[in-house]
Amino acid sequence: MAYEIPVTQARAELADLINRVVYGGERVVVTRHGKPLVALVSAADLERLEDTPESPGERMITSVATVPDAPASAPRERPQRIGVAAEHRGPNPS
Repeated sequence: MAYEIPVTQARAELADLINRVVYGGERVVVTRHGKPLVALVSAADLERLEDTPESPGERMITSVATVPDAPASAPRERPQRIGVAAEHRGPNPS
């Protein structure tokens, strides 16, 4: 289980937190308003995480191929319209 600490407290105790992670083998989760924000893990833990094979549902696209243009003789279909609605709520939504 990871040790949780608020970001304001983590700023003041960063050196101690680093020592807990490196030498104590702990994992530290820094929170903001009670929600996890970042995690401090040892370099060895990070290396293990990066070496873990991805599950089939979590593959990342690493390259994008282009699709060739349609032949000029092909009939053009009417472009499909996709509606997108958005609302801007300033810094203080009410």
